Amino acid sequence: MKKIIILGAGPTGLGAAWRLRELGYKNWAIYEKNGYVGGLAASFVDNKGFTWDVGGHVLFSHYEYFDNLVFKLLNNEYLEHLRESWIRIFNTWVPYPFQNNIRYLPKEAIYECISGLLNVNGNSKHSDNFHEWIMNTFGSGIVKYFMEPYNSKVWAYPLHEMSKDWIAERVSVVDIQRVLKNVIFELDDISWGPNNKFIFPLHGGTGEIFRRFVPYIKDCLYLNKEVVGIDMKRKTVMFADGEKESYDCLINTMPLDVFIKKAGRVPETVREQISSLKHSNGLIVGLGFRKKIDNSKCWMYFPENDNPFYRVTNFSNYSFNNVPYGDTEQFYSLMSETSCSDYKRADKDNIIEETIQGLINSGMIKEKDRELIISEYVMDVEYSYPIPTLQRDNALKTIQPYLESENIFSRGRFGGWKYEAGNMDHSTMQGVEVVNKILLNKDETVYTL
Repeated sequence: MKKIIILGAGPTGLGAAWRLRELGYKNWAIYEKNGYVGGLAASFVDNKGFTWDVGGHVLFSHYEYFDNLVFKLLNNEYLEHLRESWIRIFNTWVPYPFQNNIRYLPKEAIYECISGLLNVNGNSKHSDNFHEWIMNTFGSGIVKYFMEPYNSKVWAYPLHEMSKDWIAERVSVVDIQRVLKNVIFELDDISWGPNNKFIFPLHGGTGEIFRRFVPYIKDCLYLNKEVVGIDMKRKTVMFADGEKESYDCLINTMPLDVFIKKAGRVPETVREQISSLKHSNGLIVGLGFRKKIDNSKCWMYFPENDNPFYRVTNFSNYSFNNVPYGDTEQFYSLMSETSCSDYKRADKDNIIEETIQGLINSGMIKEKDRELIISEYVMDVEYSYPIPTLQRDNALKTIQPYLESENIFSRGRFGGWKYEAGNMDHSTMQGVEVVNKILLNKDETVYTL
């Protein structure tokens, strides 16, 4: 029976561990560098009693297997929500998606958006990059007011150097007749998207889902085990504590570029491809208020430049247990996300003040609400978004087949480096499916090149 080692106990590693256990496989182990599980889907409680996720996670699924697994783990301890997502622009709130609700804009902007739509050239399928695609799909007005400034904030990367092939369900396209109908009859159009309904753990944040894996896999789980090297010839993993472990098959979920750098004897033709793997970093700022929240919004998008963040989540609306004592009559919490990279810098030392001022500038809070802030929590996330660059797919088509020829399977949000298959459900299922591939010789459907 071959020894399978999993590196990383985020959603992908835990999905793989679960499947190994489910199949009754015995010879495996999972190693995590942190003292907790969950990876980018972990949650933390600050010293004031507020719970914070690593960004605005929303649990919705494409897969029955994942749904059944989550329901089993949570055991009915979750809340169900109807999505309320909004865009803050022109000092007003516009329902998401922007392109279907332009009636809220000033008349001049409405005209620009409709005029741009009427003049699109219909060549979106033949666009060479993401910026060209949004111009050919939405027209100059919608791109000017929302698509370009918002996506520049999110990706922290030049849009013309990004592929368009990741889009699929991530971006709502436009039906010009629908847009005109909404404007003329003053209709809201808010039902688009796969996550218009979602569930959230009753307590513990999103990380509670992944903490509940632990009792099932604890005999094979090793925390605080940071990888410092991989000897692919000897099939050995070296850890920072000096220990070594041998494997026959390796499932990697650490960032692919980091893995390659730690692996010895990688051909230069493979190693040089990691320069094409670009990513953004994230600054997550949680602010806890001693005040009752006064709106039912779930999350909000911010394309304008009077604030540093691209998204803010009303995190206390997801579960009352996200605030101290579960008391939403006295407390609420806002969680903001700001992207940064080599292309878009952020002032990490002043991000809390910039976030507070940005919330004031955008009408989320008032100046006097500063006095009501009782908790400030910052997470500096080194790997936030794997960017779908124009060069990414060719790089993956070189790196991944080589690794698999060495019995190494790199999967997950950053292990696989495919944003379009990087949600929690995608990531967990990548772990499940790669085990099926290794042990049952089944084809993968979630992660494909």
